[in-house]
Amino acid sequence: MKSSGLLSILTFSEKRKDLLFLLQENPRTLSEIKDYFDVRSPEILPRLKEMENANLIMRQEGLYRLTPLGKVSAIYYKPFLDTLTAIEANEKFWKEHDLTAIPEPLLNRIQELRECRVIKDEHEHIYDSHKTFLENVQSSTRFMGFSSIFLPNYPTMFVQMARKNIPVSIIVTPNVFFKIKSEHNSEIEEFLEYKHTSFHVYDNAKIAFVVTDRFLSLSLFFKNGTFDPRNDLVGFDTSSVKWGEELFKHYKENSIEIKNI
Repeated sequence: MKSSGLLSILTFSEKRKDLLFLLQENPRTLSEIKDYFDVRSPEILPRLKEMENANLIMRQEGLYRLTPLGKVSAIYYKPFLDTLTAIEANEKFWKEHDLTAIPEPLLNRIQELRECRVIKDEHEHIYDSHKTFLENVQSSTRFMGFSSIFLPNYPTMFVQMARKNIPVSIIVTPNVFFKIKSEHNSEIEEFLEYKHTSFHVYDNAKIAFVVTDRFLSLSLFFKNGTFDPRNDLVGFDTSSVKWGEELFKHYKENSIEIKNI
C-alpha cells in the first residue's frame, strides 16, 4: 500500500518526526529549532512548510507550535514508534522465543522495554557474564524472581540476601519447588523464617526472570519448548524495572504461598 498524506509526512522523514516531538514539548522559535537540529534556515524551512501545509504545525506570534491535529498525532504516534523501536532493537530475541508466558496486557506494552538489550553468554565468557549478573543482584536493595528451571546455587544466594535484610520474593514452578525441597531443605526453612521474604509456587510457565530496584533480566524458552540459558533481555532503566515488577505481580497474584516446609 502506498503511503500518502499525514502518514508519509511523519514516516518518510526523521526531521519531520523529530520536529513533531520537539514542538510537543514546547513551542519554539525558528532560531531555537535551527539550534536544536544544528542546521541553517534553507535546510529546515522546507520541513516546517510541509508540516504547516499538512496542518500539523502553525506559526503564531513568532513561535512554531502544534495544531490540535498535530497534538493528537504526537500523542498516538509516539507509542507506535516506541513499540517498533522496542521490537526492532531485539528482533531476533522476540522472533525466536515463546512469548505466551508474557501476559497480553504487558506484551501490549512492549514499548516500555525499548531500552533493553540482549546479553548473550558465549561459552568462553559464561563465567564472566554470570559474575556480572551476581554483582548486580548483590548491589540491589530488593529482589523478585520467577524460575521454571532449577539453578543449584540460587537457594544459597537467596538465604545470603535474606540475612542482609534484603526483601526477597521468589516464585517457582512445582518441579523446581520439589527439587529445592529435596536438596536445599534447611536453606529454604531458614529463608521462610524471615519476615522480609516470601516463597510462592505457580502452576507452570515457560519463563524465568529477575527484577530488582536496579535492573530487569528476562529469560524465555525457545518455540520448540527448550529453555534458552544463554540469551537474557536486560534493562537498567526505570521503565523496564517497572514493567518487570508488574510481570512479577501478575505471577504472584496467581500463585500459592509456601509458609513452611
